[in-house]
This record gives sequence, C-alpha cells and structure tokens, in this order.
Amino acid sequence: MRKIHLFIILFLSLNTFGQSLNDKIKLFESNLNYWDKSKTKKWTLKERMSFYNANAVSIAVIKDYKVEWVKAYGFADISENRPTTIQTLFQAASISKSLNSLGILKLVQEGKLALDKDINTYLTTWKFPYDELSKGKKITIANLLSHTAGLSVGGFGGYEKGKDLPTTIQTLDGLKPSNSPAVRSVFEPGLKFQYSGGGTTITQLILENTTGEKYEDYMLKNVLSPLGMNESSFNQPPSPDKMNLLATGYNANGKEVKGKYHIYPEKAAAGLWTTPSDLANYIIETQLSLAGKSNKILSKELSAQRIENNYGVFMTDFKGSKYFRHSGGNEGFVCHYIGSVEDGNGVVIMTNGRNSQLLGEIVNSIASLNQWKNYPLESQKESIALTIRKECEKNIDKGIELYKKLKKNNGNDYNFSENELNELGYEFLRDGNVDAAIKIFNLNVNEFPNSANVYDSRGEAYFNKKEYQLSKKDYQKVLQLEPANQNAKEMLLKLNKH
Repeated sequence: MRKIHLFIILFLSLNTFGQSLNDKIKLFESNLNYWDKSKTKKWTLKERMSFYNANAVSIAVIKDYKVEWVKAYGFADISENRPTTIQTLFQAASISKSLNSLGILKLVQEGKLALDKDINTYLTTWKFPYDELSKGKKITIANLLSHTAGLSVGGFGGYEKGKDLPTTIQTLDGLKPSNSPAVRSVFEPGLKFQYSGGGTTITQLILENTTGEKYEDYMLKNVLSPLGMNESSFNQPPSPDKMNLLATGYNANGKEVKGKYHIYPEKAAAGLWTTPSDLANYIIETQLSLAGKSNKILSKELSAQRIENNYGVFMTDFKGSKYFRHSGGNEGFVCHYIGSVEDGNGVVIMTNGRNSQLLGEIVNSIASLNQWKNYPLESQKESIALTIRKECEKNIDKGIELYKKLKKNNGNDYNFSENELNELGYEFLRDGNVDAAIKIFNLNVNEFPNSANVYDSRGEAYFNKKEYQLSKKDYQKVLQLEPANQNAKEMLLKLNKH
C-alpha cells in the first residue's frame, strides 16, 4: 500500500513539473515580451523572428545547473526548405573566444604558459613587432584574453567559400590573401580595454607553437570533448560530414549569404561551429567549476580568475548577482549566451540572422520565466528602422512618411536614434540601391544636423554614386564637426583626384 501511495505522489509531482515547464514554454512562444507591461501589443516568438529577419532560432535554457529545455524554430535553410533542429550547427562567431580561453588557461594550469610573461616568450614561428606605441611595455597572455593589449583589428569578415585562405601569420601581418589589416599596437598594453579579435588570433598561434598541434585538433581533444561538446568543431572549413547540419547565414535584409556562410581561418576568434546544447554544457561546467564541484578543464581557482578578469568572457554584476556572458556576430549569424555565477541559471541563443535585438528579448523572457536573481528587466523601445523597413523597400518615400508620422504620433514607443537610420541606409547601400540610401541619409542629416557621422555616411553614398562634389561637401562638414576625423581626411584626398 505504501509503495502505491509513493508512486502516486511521484507521478503527480512529475506531472505538475511537466505541466509547469510546458506552460512556461507556451508563454515564451505565444507572448515573448509578456513581462513588459509597457507593451500594448502581444507578439509571438514567430512574429518577432519575422520582424527581425531571423529565419532560425535555436535555444537551450539552463536551470539548477541542468539543461531545462532545448528547442529550435524556423528554417536552417530557406531555399532547401530545411527546418532547424536542435542538432543544427550555427557559427558561434566571437563566442569562440570563450572556449579559446579555456584552451589557453589549461596550458597555464599545466605550467606550459604564464599569464604575465611577454607573448614573444612563447611565439616561435612569428614575433610580435613592438614599436613606440607600446611604450616599452610587453604584451602578456592575460592582456590578450582580456582585450587590454592595446591592439588593432576588432573583428574579421571571413572569406567566401572557394577563396584563398590566409595562414595565421599572414592574418597577423595583414598580408594577402588576408582581407584584414595587420595586428599591431594602437596604444600601450594594460592602459585600457579595446576589443581585439586580432589579439585573440595571437593566442591561436601561441597555442599551436606551444603544443605543436593544429589548433582545431588540440581544442577538440582538450576542451570540446571533455565538455561533452560532441557536435562542435573549430574546423575551418567545416568537415564534409557536417554539411547537412550547417545553418545557412542570412544578412539583415533576409538575403542568403553568398556561398551560404563564410569561412573563418581566425578560429580562436570566430571559428567555432556549435549548437546551443553543446554551449550549455560549457556554461554548466563553468558554473560547477566555480562552485568547486567539477574540474573537467580548469580548477575552481583558475575558473574564478577567468571570470573575475574577463578572460574570454564578460562579467556583469547586478546588485551583487554576477553573470558571465559573451555575444557573437559573423556574416549571417548572431548569437549570445549568459550564465549566472551562482544559482545555475543561463540561456544560449543562436540565430542565422544579423539582428541582435531579438537575442535581448529572448534573454529577458527566460530571465523573467526562471526568476533570475537581480537580473534587470528593462523595457526597450521598438526599432524604428525595422518598423519602416518593409515600407521603405516597397516605396522609399512612403517609408520616410511613415517614419515622420510615427515620430509625431508615437514618439515614446520607438527608438528614433541616428544609428537606427544609419544602419537602414547602409542596408540599401550594400544592396546597391544608392538612391534609397541617400534619401535615408538625408533624413538622418535633417534629424541630427550636429552629428559628424550622418554626413560621413551620406558622403560615402554620394561617393558610390560618383556625385563627387556633394561627397566632398559632406566630408568637409565632417571635419568641421570633428577636425581629427581620419576617414574624412582620407576620403577628401581621394576626392581631390576626381
């Protein structure tokens, strides 16, 4: 009798838990911004995906140091009519830096590297060329991992499939076929934060020079496999056996990236292909290591040092509650993860679109549903650029009329910043619709006449249209507002030749 009674209690408790979880997922999908009382409209996840041109969204939610649920939505590839599944692989972009830091710190833990020594101690096939900008100070591995090395090259654009790929040394020296500038000092190390994917690429070479192994092989054996990230890889290009699992990238306007995705030989900075489930394993291991309950990669002490010093992560403190996170954006992909230092909460979101605002909405929704401690749920205004974009694509003049109407009648509901219009103008410019771009940039100039950036953007559009006198006038205005603007000086030198 007692056994039956216990069974009934267990069944009922499991059923209640299942129903509660299903209710949470249903609310998340049917009313993404349910927590935001300032919103008068109820939007489904599917509607927000459409608004932000995100064809696929894949999510893993972490609660109590375990994966609570995983789901995928939309299409990994529209033209192939291929749905997204939880096995679909996405480009992790700059989230690669988080896993890279584990690989480097494992070598530190083993005594093969030191965080505070000159990087040239470990570089054998190439040496960093110090100059007067570094002021005699040496760059350390700690500087590279925390973006305090004072180095150039924030990020990388990747390479179309079939294009020649540079070696790591060619990338660092900005030599062809590299499509990025040389990685060099812009100010002395240790002075301040400056994000540098170029600096992360130096750690890629340090790892290979130290271990004698290919970067992707070392990371698979020493980081990905121990974490149970069995679907993940730093192979660039990706292995042929993974092709049917790869998401296709899409630009902000919803158009497919040429060749479906770019190749990133800058593996440490941007080269990881993975799933939210695999990244959830990384987050959980980090949380357990910080609690002293696991050491698959790093000790509790080194994990704490990693988080506190922002080695491959960014730590945020909300009223005493700490969270570690990283975002990523490659051509056609954006993604984000966040995990709590305590309590075992977190979420991973990966998409094959280019708008990161959707990621913020999803994080807020999950944070509210799972009651993350002290996490700030702040209402966000709607993007005016995305609101008027479809109208602008049909008729640019009517799109601008809609902008003016919404600003007059709904001024508090939308984000009317110059960046909104600037990004929209560049969408048209990249698509080759220069006239529409100029009309958007004209609107931006009228809205923000004291901003150098709006004249810079319009000057670029006029230059593309070969309206050289109008372009020259805009760049002269840029220098009037910002006398030190280097881009305007360089463009005026070009324009003087026409």
